[in-house]
Amino acid sequence: MIPKQELERYAHMLLHVGLDLQKGQECVINASLEAAPLVRELMRQAYEMGAKDVHVNWQDAECEKLRYLGQDEETLSSFPDWKAEMYNGYCRRGCAYLAITSDDPDAFAGVDAARIALAGRAKTAATQEAVNCRMSGTAPWLVAGYPGVKWAQKVFPGLSEQEAVDKLWDAIAFVTRARQDDPDAAWKAHQAALDRRKAWLNAQHFTAMHYAASNGTDFTVGLVDRHIWDGGCVTIEGKRSFIPNMPTEEIFSAPDRRRAEGTLVSALPLSYNGSLVSDFRFTFQDGRVVDYDARTGKDVLRGILTTDEGACRLGEIALIPADSPLAQLGLLFYSTLYDENASCHFALGRSYPSCYEGGESMNQEALVQAGVNDSLVHVDFMVGTRDLSITGIRADGTEVPVFAHGVWAID
Repeated sequence: MIPKQELERYAHMLLHVGLDLQKGQECVINASLEAAPLVRELMRQAYEMGAKDVHVNWQDAECEKLRYLGQDEETLSSFPDWKAEMYNGYCRRGCAYLAITSDDPDAFAGVDAARIALAGRAKTAATQEAVNCRMSGTAPWLVAGYPGVKWAQKVFPGLSEQEAVDKLWDAIAFVTRARQDDPDAAWKAHQAALDRRKAWLNAQHFTAMHYAASNGTDFTVGLVDRHIWDGGCVTIEGKRSFIPNMPTEEIFSAPDRRRAEGTLVSALPLSYNGSLVSDFRFTFQDGRVVDYDARTGKDVLRGILTTDEGACRLGEIALIPADSPLAQLGLLFYSTLYDENASCHFALGRSYPSCYEGGESMNQEALVQAGVNDSLVHVDFMVGTRDLSITGIRADGTEVPVFAHGVWAID
């Protein structure tokens, strides 16, 4: 459904700019059946680049739904050793990992959220080696999108399959810079802008940040003492870099798991494991969620928050202006990959060790003692509104405007 030349251009950008795939490196692709045209093009180009092997893990949401509905809880709560070794082995060997998202946001409608959470916990626990590898940025990985039919018609209801797919592809190409004359140069310029803002934030040494918006958000979050603001590309061993998400507009860091007070109100719905959570809010005390509510999907939030001790604490703070390319489109993508880049957000659960000075060489226990959160989950939720103000607070109490009216106050 996508013109051949544009598909080739998109695949080239993902492999060269996103993954920076190296000659002799293995490449692993996770994708749904609908993304087969892109996967085939990725495989062709990867071998042309000298990839040692390209392995594809095909996924089908309808089959996955049948598993959630049909398996008993004992089976759902276990993850096969052979499959865990497959995922962990990828990262152990330094494989480049590419996930293509294209599934129907309503794929798991009618499935008990607790059963989905049960299976998710089992997989995450069994593949901790792979999770650690991605969270610490020691091997290249990338998440990108492809316009599946049901996803496209969810974003653009009332259109024919082809019309919806065309419009969703137009949106994906715009926000990923894939249609610019020189996508490589466009990404370099974008990274330079992110780097300028990261440098400013890192020079401030804020100890906390306060959020306020007319929707009821009134929230203060602490930052760990040796926090690092990061965003865009990730450097491996000081040599090569990769971009974990395409698109990406965020600059993010590690909040202090022990210091979060007040109320955060959602700005966009959360699409999680095929279920939609809308109009929700969290109340924090001493770093923990002590109360929460939602117009729809409260059971989904319950499943997330009760995953483990760290799931009800924050693991990421991310800043995205309300004039980002995704925000300009004004679309709800029903996909965290896209929606999180249209709005400032936080994440419940695990933090990125790379956002703590020296964190990649520390064990998880030491990181937790330093205030860096640990959990089996990492779930982003969006809080950025067009009237959001964010104030940085230094150790001496000095307050510095960071965001005003939803955009950077420093520009």
